[in-house]
Amino acid sequence: MADNQKKLVEQITSMDEDFAKWYTDIVKKADLIDYSSVKGCMIIRPYGYAIWENIQKILDARFKETGVENVYMPLFIPESLLTKEKDHVEGFAPEVAWITYGGSEKLAERLCVRPTSETLFCEHYANIIKSYRDLPKVYNQWCSVVRWEKTTRPFLRSREFLWQEGHTMHRTAKEAEERTVQMLNLYADFFEKDLAIPVVKGQKTDKEKFAGAKATYTVEALMHDGKALQGGTSHNFGDDFAKAFGIQFLDSDNTLKTPHQTSWGVSTRIIGGIIMTHGDDSGLVLPPAVAPIQVIVIPVQQHKAGVIEAATAIVDTLKENGIRVKMDDSEQSPGWKFSEYEMKGVPLRIEIGPRDIAENKCVIVRRDNREKSFVSVDELVPAVKDGLEKLTAALYEKALKNREQRTYEAEDMEQMKEISQTKSGYIKAMWCGSLECEMKLKEECDVTSRCIPFGVKPTGNRCVCCGREAKKLVYWGKAY
Repeated sequence: MADNQKKLVEQITSMDEDFAKWYTDIVKKADLIDYSSVKGCMIIRPYGYAIWENIQKILDARFKETGVENVYMPLFIPESLLTKEKDHVEGFAPEVAWITYGGSEKLAERLCVRPTSETLFCEHYANIIKSYRDLPKVYNQWCSVVRWEKTTRPFLRSREFLWQEGHTMHRTAKEAEERTVQMLNLYADFFEKDLAIPVVKGQKTDKEKFAGAKATYTVEALMHDGKALQGGTSHNFGDDFAKAFGIQFLDSDNTLKTPHQTSWGVSTRIIGGIIMTHGDDSGLVLPPAVAPIQVIVIPVQQHKAGVIEAATAIVDTLKENGIRVKMDDSEQSPGWKFSEYEMKGVPLRIEIGPRDIAENKCVIVRRDNREKSFVSVDELVPAVKDGLEKLTAALYEKALKNREQRTYEAEDMEQMKEISQTKSGYIKAMWCGSLECEMKLKEECDVTSRCIPFGVKPTGNRCVCCGREAKKLVYWGKAY
């Protein structure tokens, strides 16, 4: 039993030895993905897809509480449609996949495989928005998009990935800004409460904002290795897209006006963020809200009378109380099963054997710290719910501590270089707002601006790069 357990764990490279290899080992060994014959594309296996389904279920419900309606747009975008908004097409041009043939015939006009759907939504909105009574339009779609990335990694950056993209139209600039902020806050709440991932909310610099956007807001998360991950973004497009597509509505004062637009989205890279925030050298550690299996029941000495029956009764009781639970009564040894479900990140494990049955109790083991507790079968449901809540809180606190320990301050370029070369994490530093300084920091310190954080006090009044007056505090760092 001990040899089987040791052998399984040894299949994962230690994160301290090689973080990138550790990550790849986990996505493969935990059966999250498989590689396909198309370079840069992944097969999301049932266990990995179940995580995405839970993410989708939670977010979709939250979206609809705010008035969002789901739609579906075509996969293909005519080139003439994509090029209607100049900044947008320039931003996406290097990543676009083009279709030039339909069957054996060359197309009269190239079709783009959607990298995002702003242009499609705008074309549709131009057809259906005529009056102020038609506003707001608050649509979202769950779909896949294609971006021809040069360097790929499962979940974090692939040529095709799953996401949701919200696209809304509003009567006034104020309403559009309110929706942009509302969705940012919704994402932040989801990351922190459901995924147990602390985030920094802020605004992207002009260099890093979405192509064609007036302003881009972001939630940034820090991974275990000190690199940042852009978790979700919310964009205020102003009225530029609407003007480009000729979208107008007759307002209540009988004048034609142009609506204001927003867009917001998260993708399957969230799964990569969960792995890199909570995982350890034994595999995944999943937050209960999105775990496909919240509790695994392991019958010990299952060949003995009454053990399987007792384990089955536990499964039935937990299912009746809305808990995602599974029993493993396979012929594998208990030790192998312990390691297998640790690898898969199942939050709680319940063990029950003949001695436990005689005492009307079972053993609950937490995945994050392997803490064991002996619980009466009669008190099992509240104990399990309490265990899931405590595990979520502990994951959040651990991730927050990692972020706090890896957040530094720099006042000048010398400090910036020293920190960026010797440490990993966020670097808080003032910035004058010039693109020249932002590019210099990237070239000389190998960091990018993650965001201009909301509600964080300035650390000085001089730009870390040029020394000129600065009013913007920026979180800088290396990112996935």
